Amino acid sequence: MNFKDFFYFTRADRRALSLLLFLMIAGWVVLYVFNPSLASPEEPVQAVASPLVPPETGAGDSLKLERPAAPDTVPARRPLPQRATAKPKKERRKFYQPYVSQKYPPGTIVELNAADTTSLKRVPGIGPVFARRIVKFRQLLGGFYSVGQLREVYGIDEERYQSLAPWFCVDTAGITPLRVNQLSYGDLARHPYLSNAQARILCQLRARRGRLTGWKELLLLEEFGEKERQRLAPYLSFE
Repeated sequence: MNFKDFFYFTRADRRALSLLLFLMIAGWVVLYVFNPSLASPEEPVQAVASPLVPPETGAGDSLKLERPAAPDTVPARRPLPQRATAKPKKERRKFYQPYVSQKYPPGTIVELNAADTTSLKRVPGIGPVFARRIVKFRQLLGGFYSVGQLREVYGIDEERYQSLAPWFCVDTAGITPLRVNQLSYGDLARHPYLSNAQARILCQLRARRGRLTGWKELLLLEEFGEKERQRLAPYLSFE
């Protein structure tokens, strides 16, 4: 291959190279015209002093940044906001139970049909619970006819009964009897010693005979034996 072949250009190549050369020259001309800084030498940039710091009067000294002098007096600190004080607690009302006197001394006798809960609580061995139970059972019965009926109060066993019995007596005049010829079936069946069947028979006999006169009419019935008569005799009134 001949060395001259490397520098051989066709007509189209020569046109392209000429156009490229023209564009390069035109670009340099445009930069020269529209950017005058390329024509004039670069001017040194002058240092601008801070308006807060006055320049030094001495020749050749550079600008210095000085800190402002501390004031002679220290400004007073703002007082911290006071914490909200806790609200005083409201005093709780104290409820005092009524004073219950001491227990009865030995030898005291309490009438069982007249004693209220306060009197019963003064008996040794009886507290508020048993006092309420005794009064409630007495109301259902219509009154006690015997101290031995305390055995039937819920919670009083034989040992407790033996310790309580010497403190009581019973006045049967305080008993409120059941008027058999006037009360309804519900009132009769509410009594602790009358079952539903016995209350129903009393109402049937009263409806058939018009009026019951006494126990002679009841002893012939199976539901009213001698044992029932002993328990119910103080509570049934045939008036």
